[in-house]
Amino acid sequence: MSEDGKAKDESPVADNEVVDETADTVPADHVVAASSRGPIDTGVTPGMQIASAWSWRFLVIVAAVAVIGFVMQYLSEVVVPVTVGILLTALLIPITNGLQKLRLPRGAAAGITVVTTIVLVAGLLTLVGTQIAGQFQSLSTQVGEGVQKLRELARLNFGLTDKDITGAFKQLQDTITSGGALGQRAAEVGSTATHVVAGLFISLFCLFFFLYQGDKIWAWLVRLFPRRARDKADSSGRKAWVSLTAFVRATIIVAAVDAVGISVGAAILGLPLVGAIGILVFVGSFIPVIGALISGIVAVLVALVAKGPVVAIIMLAVVIGVQQLESHVLQPFLLGRAVSVHPLAVILAIATGVVIAGIVGALIAVPTAAVLNAVINHLAGNDQEPEPRRPLPRRKPRQVEAPVADAEA
Repeated sequence: MSEDGKAKDESPVADNEVVDETADTVPADHVVAASSRGPIDTGVTPGMQIASAWSWRFLVIVAAVAVIGFVMQYLSEVVVPVTVGILLTALLIPITNGLQKLRLPRGAAAGITVVTTIVLVAGLLTLVGTQIAGQFQSLSTQVGEGVQKLRELARLNFGLTDKDITGAFKQLQDTITSGGALGQRAAEVGSTATHVVAGLFISLFCLFFFLYQGDKIWAWLVRLFPRRARDKADSSGRKAWVSLTAFVRATIIVAAVDAVGISVGAAILGLPLVGAIGILVFVGSFIPVIGALISGIVAVLVALVAKGPVVAIIMLAVVIGVQQLESHVLQPFLLGRAVSVHPLAVILAIATGVVIAGIVGALIAVPTAAVLNAVINHLAGNDQEPEPRRPLPRRKPRQVEAPVADAEA
């Protein structure tokens, strides 16, 4: 063989020897970087590489969430009414669909649904106002008697004199009625009322157009995504909508049962403002866990002021019994697998909503958590039903042919 042939045969062996020497001199847990001067040990272990990769990605996600939260909080006067409009749409869209099946135009069906909702809410508020106005005189007398009882209890149990109690009330009155504080509170109330009225009109407009052209609006939003992501975006939105409608309808039924149960108990005990208590419980039940508890405490306080401690204890038992029926029977039966959010996640979502947006944040925290849970599970493929296992085809028994010699024999 020629010398050139020997060089060609020996060159791969020489390269392998160089690679083996490098692998022996560099520890296994170090990263080797390529350089014009040869391999350089950077000293970065694979574990550190993985940790840094997770860290910067986590920081990017946190920064994105913070920016989105800041923008939503800055535009809260628009975001909150739109969210309320979406929740109302999830509740009222069956009515619009039913009217459309009666051969009404879609726009007319949506308009009738919105107008009927406004009339119903206005009627309930009028009923509550009339009831409060009719029982205001007797209730104020009962409140005065209740305050007198509380003063007597404070004097007996805490050793407070009438002078101390009167001084505390006087200081509170001076704080409330002082010029700066009173003017500031009036300005805040006026600004809040203006925002509430503006938000109400935005919610009603959103409700009408969501009922009228919801499919077209959603199709336009899906077209904003890249072509490859449109199918996933569309399916995720539809999964979120199913979860949201299930949550809203179940919450309406639960709130109605709470309101009827506590109102019936209050009426049997002869409490005043039964209608107002029922509507307060109905609205408060939209905030899971704590809403019904707070509204029930209001009913117990009314019983304490109007009828005394014995009736208040009975009213407390009624409130606890209704809430136990709600939490252990109604919610698991109505929600089922449609809204599978862990109770710890519910509590944390409510706390986060209260910190970010107060009462409104508490109202929309759990629906938001339910929607995010549905979307994440859908994108991860956890909501797909496992395919049924098909039975394996039966193998035919193998036939062994007899040898030729045996056949001839």
